[in-house]
Amino acid sequence: MFDVSFIPAFKDNYIWLLTRGQRAFVVDPGEAGPVIARLEADGLDLEGILITHHHADHQGGVADLTARYRPQVFAPAKESITGCTHPLAGGESIDVLGQMCQVIAVPGHTLGHLAYYAPGALFCGDTLFGAGCGRLFEGTPAQMAASLDSLAALPAETRVYCAHEYTEMNLRFALAVEPENAALQRRVAAVAELRARQVPSVPSSLAEELATNPFLRCTEPAVIAVAQRHAVEQGKALTDTGKVPVFAAIRAWRNVF
Repeated sequence: MFDVSFIPAFKDNYIWLLTRGQRAFVVDPGEAGPVIARLEADGLDLEGILITHHHADHQGGVADLTARYRPQVFAPAKESITGCTHPLAGGESIDVLGQMCQVIAVPGHTLGHLAYYAPGALFCGDTLFGAGCGRLFEGTPAQMAASLDSLAALPAETRVYCAHEYTEMNLRFALAVEPENAALQRRVAAVAELRARQVPSVPSSLAEELATNPFLRCTEPAVIAVAQRHAVEQGKALTDTGKVPVFAAIRAWRNVF
């Protein structure tokens, strides 16, 4: 299995660096400068790039990196990605530094969004965050709920390598949804301690997300009840308490939280 470390970018992005010896891949290089600096400092050969979706903070550095290193570029076929050499739709298996990785279609944040899964590691871009999920810029609640279901079905020990340091902010909303959740309370304290030391809160584990992330807990009675209550406060009625309507209700609430 390859090693995983991070390259910070912009205000709160993480570009994931995958290495095996001196061979390297990067995930979602929104800017090239920090990646080039790390590759040069560590004497790494960039063999490939994995892109989850088309937003500029995830692919903005691809042109400069491809001009300099000529790597393979794996990216969503449904989206316009600079320099894509391997367009993907989901369902494929690809070789990343000698490790076979599964490509998973996860529409919702964008329509072509992909996630990449190797045993023990999930690179999910802006679909699943620490204690949260991405905004629905292009997809529907049903699409995003189904995408999250597909990720939630992975092994519980999977490490979740999302693309942003949003956990502490997301946890404030999660507490509003489930204030009595003891696992969530413990996570709030643990993440606060990490961030006070400027240590990343990610990766988390999928088990931790299943226990504390409200967007993965839309069938829990407490989450359903608070979604109904919030709907009433907004002058609406949530009569359908299926997973998708509850997800849609709490995602809409999160948008204005």
